[in-house]
Amino acid sequence: MDIKLLNIGFGNTVVANRIVAIVSPSSAPMKRLKEDAKQANKLIDATMGRRTRAIIITDSDHVILSGVQAETIAQRLLHDQGQKDGPTSKSGK
Repeated sequence: MDIKLLNIGFGNTVVANRIVAIVSPSSAPMKRLKEDAKQANKLIDATMGRRTRAIIITDSDHVILSGVQAETIAQRLLHDQGQKDGPTSKSGK
């Protein structure tokens, strides 16, 4: 199994294969999700004291808070998946 790490900001990484969703923290359901995860001891705060800008949900029901925008994390994930496929050869060899 190939393990890919995704940078979620400020030197923190998560295993990319375990991510189910990357969402914005502003809605009421996401605030409830955050509280429920805290009660279940499944909340990981990776904001480094900054404002929460993204919530990452994993397949193990862990909820990870990040200080980086959800769109930025999603772009990093897409970029990393593109590199996984490898560069395409244009030389025809």
